[in-house]
Amino acid sequence: MTRRRPTQQRSRERQERILAVATQLIANKGSDQLKMSEIAQRSEISIGSLYQYFPDKSSVIHTLAERYNAESRRCIEKALSAVEDTQGLRKAYAGLLDQYYEIVFATPVMRDIWSAMQADKQLLQLELEESRVAGKFLAQAMLRVYPGRDAQQVEEAAFLIWHLGEATMRLAITCEPKEGRGLVEAFKRMSLREI
Repeated sequence: MTRRRPTQQRSRERQERILAVATQLIANKGSDQLKMSEIAQRSEISIGSLYQYFPDKSSVIHTLAERYNAESRRCIEKALSAVEDTQGLRKAYAGLLDQYYEIVFATPVMRDIWSAMQADKQLLQLELEESRVAGKFLAQAMLRVYPGRDAQQVEEAAFLIWHLGEATMRLAITCEPKEGRGLVEAFKRMSLREI
């Protein structure tokens, strides 16, 4: 989605400054109020320079979402790759849900990025692909613990569990904290029955 992949240090620093400014603007105003002209102004670059890095607002949000997704993927892979038994699987999965909720709750910009992703078909595809990737990590762990299960059914269930988990997090962070935490706990109980 970005037009220019910075190779020089100065260009990388400029891109990082653009993304930091965009993150701050999204956190303060929401993704729907994000304007390329304001990003350029606050980044202290021309609008033409900004467009060399990001052709539009969606590409900025896409890049930010990819970064959050990459970090999330690392945490998921690390937690689930160590799973060797049922107890470890359940503990790792429940811990990931708790950790994810806490991170999202503490990072308001992620809420707005999620909102923007729901309104843009390309960004929605990114979310769907992330659910597939995380679902594969979960399926691999489940199949290590339950090697006799039908692999296709496990993969389908894991993908669905992860995608519904994303939807649960979006719902939970829009509610009051006590209710949101309750929703996460309810989803955890429901999904652990399948896991």
